[in-house]
Amino acid sequence: YLKTLLAYCQLPLPIFFSRPDTARQPDNNITTMASNRRTDILSLIHLRSDGRRPHEIRHMSCHLGALPSTTDCGSALPTSACSGSSLVSMGLTQVLCVVRGPCEVGRRSEELPDRATLEVNMKTTPFAPPGDRRSVNPTTDRRLIEQSHLLQKALSASILLHLYPKSKISVTVMVLADDGGRLEAAINAATLALMDAGIPLKDMVCACSAGRWNAGGSDEIVVDLNRREIQAATGTGGGGGGTSDTIYLPVATMPQRGTIVLSQCESRLSGGAEAFGEVLEAAMGGCQMVMEVMAAAVRERGAGLWKAKEGKANVLLDDW
Repeated sequence: YLKTLLAYCQLPLPIFFSRPDTARQPDNNITTMASNRRTDILSLIHLRSDGRRPHEIRHMSCHLGALPSTTDCGSALPTSACSGSSLVSMGLTQVLCVVRGPCEVGRRSEELPDRATLEVNMKTTPFAPPGDRRSVNPTTDRRLIEQSHLLQKALSASILLHLYPKSKISVTVMVLADDGGRLEAAINAATLALMDAGIPLKDMVCACSAGRWNAGGSDEIVVDLNRREIQAATGTGGGGGGTSDTIYLPVATMPQRGTIVLSQCESRLSGGAEAFGEVLEAAMGGCQMVMEVMAAAVRERGAGLWKAKEGKANVLLDDW
């Protein structure tokens, strides 16, 4: 590998600056060549396009209590005070989730006598997807409606809804930045927001994706795909993928119980059940790593609340 890297380094580099009489703007072809050269070097040392190893998740940060429980959340979020909130970032994908309830149901026809009603709304900001500034209507967009149903299905498997009959729990998810894996980030953020609201759960619902992506001629399984890898695996965006050898599988599990609550695959499997099992096992391993990050955030939040109860918390006031 070292000899190959040295050989790449000795290749002639593009000249962006020349004498004033012959100065010109950089060509897009030169930028594409530099990007392809970087991808080739990373593939030679078995790294992905963003420098990660195949079974490595993106950098993940979780923050519970992102919005105060006595603050009006605005028009895009529930109009009354939120019971719990969280802010989750997975790489360049960032999601804000707000939970309201349990509260009284507005219509009698929506009441359930034996359990609570779970209402899930998933929205996206106009600046969330890169290169696309269109305003998306969450009530008519097919992808947002589908992901809202999947999110509701995953959360219903963990929330103890029978403890709150004839009531409603509202979960609103706002996608602030989308670099791939927004459904997985929304599931993780909703779980943390429910825990911040004090709603009992059977177990934490952790989500991560996995896929088989042919990168640089090496067919291997990768975990936590970003937007570029998803486009290559599904054949969208002109990535050149979408063949029978590419798989994209988002999975949500309850790791402590070893239960799969969500698994969706829209790719054709050339290897049959064996190939699906390998990708599913890799995704469950990614969910385990996600759970460790989420559990650390919950412990940090609990420690902060305990310090506040004992009067040892530091309060930071903004300058007016």
